[in-house]
Amino acid sequence: MKRFVEDVKKYFDYEVRSAKSVLKTEVANSYLNWIWWILDPLLSMMVYYLVFGIVFKAREPHFIPFLFVGQTMWGFFSKNVTQSVKMIKRNKSIVAKVYIPKFVLLFSNMMVNGVKMMISWIIVLIMMMFFKVHISAYVICYIPILMILVLITFAVCIILMHFGVFLEDLGNVVSIVMQLMFYMSGILYSIEGRMGDYPFAAKLMTYGNPMALLIRDMRNVLLYGQAPAWKALGIWTLVGIFFAFIGVRTIYKNENSYVKVI
Repeated sequence: MKRFVEDVKKYFDYEVRSAKSVLKTEVANSYLNWIWWILDPLLSMMVYYLVFGIVFKAREPHFIPFLFVGQTMWGFFSKNVTQSVKMIKRNKSIVAKVYIPKFVLLFSNMMVNGVKMMISWIIVLIMMMFFKVHISAYVICYIPILMILVLITFAVCIILMHFGVFLEDLGNVVSIVMQLMFYMSGILYSIEGRMGDYPFAAKLMTYGNPMALLIRDMRNVLLYGQAPAWKALGIWTLVGIFFAFIGVRTIYKNENSYVKVI
């Protein structure tokens, strides 16, 4: 763990420069430049609203910011997870020429998606003001929930980054699992509201899926003035730390073999 902390400090400047380079490249290759980072989540939210808000007549309070909160958190998680599978192979030119701890590539990618997520959070704030959402003292819980999201995302990504080097079809499996998780995480609906007749199943879906729990609790603290489920969040934090530790240790143990495989 000491080596991990030292490497994070040592390569932090590289991570920042790499993330800036990727963001600048995306802007340079787009006619709309950075405006697309705003339009992309907004247009996706409009599609979800038309389908679930109008066609299926969803009745969740503050439904538009409700959707956007879920979409913002899921977007950060899903992009990092799907991109992590091919992370080392995609950076073959770097990995083969110079030594860097492989999780540095992951941190840099998470920074890129983190910048886009922050833009979406600004839009959420504007929506909350526009729809006159009551701001309670629980809004400060936004910070620890966001930190747990980053931890869980890192833990999942670093495990997948390792196995993605050796399992060629892992990306296809992850894609299918992510589709299932999308619909099971309550991004487009309230799990407890829609499954009120099946309380045990609703509880299992919420507390057994970290993304469902994080999304629900983030909505509660931002939109509904309710406290998060601290005990459940604490458990998932410990789970995230455990798998992050296993992932980092696995990366260090096998990083010399990655060049031979790719």
